[in-house]
Amino acid sequence: MTGNDLVHVVDDDVDVRKSLGFLLATADFAVRLHESATAFLATATGDLNGCIVTDVRMPGIDGIEFLRQLRARGQAIPVIVMTGHADVALAVQAMKEGASDFIEKPFDDQVLIDAIRSALDNRNQAGATHPQSAAIHGRMAALSERERQVLDGLVAGLPNKTIAYDLGISPRTVEIHRANVMSKMGADSLSHLVRMALIVESKP
Repeated sequence: MTGNDLVHVVDDDVDVRKSLGFLLATADFAVRLHESATAFLATATGDLNGCIVTDVRMPGIDGIEFLRQLRARGQAIPVIVMTGHADVALAVQAMKEGASDFIEKPFDDQVLIDAIRSALDNRNQAGATHPQSAAIHGRMAALSERERQVLDGLVAGLPNKTIAYDLGISPRTVEIHRANVMSKMGADSLSHLVRMALIVESKP
């Protein structure tokens, strides 16, 4: 841990802010709480250290617009987006806007702590060419046609039921294909899977 391990929590729900602040303080992070993206941006000057944990749904500037404004200011600080279960499409959009990770609520405390540590460890690699692009292409090439269709649906932010309807198969079959995709791609979470798919999409 270094002096730069500061976590900014941005959430309009005061109870969530306090709860996350307590959790992260007990995990030895320095924490600053912000009631909104607007409040954060009003006080953010110079290069920002640490990382940001923000809700995707907030009044005024939501999580997606927050990401856009940070990038427009040239801020490369990693951002972890918290989403509701029904907000997968928003989470995928957040990844496309530069979020380093997303976590679906409710989440286990350790999942958030691990995501923050990973974001902090990888912050200096932001914008760099991903060293595993070729390996990711290789894994994707090993997917069956149906598995690739399911992957495309996941990256589009569609829930399992919608993917099942679109492909004319059962939600249970989608779950099986999804598990196979996760295994073949070596993804330990949906955000990891989406991140790999976006790396492939962005490669010239």
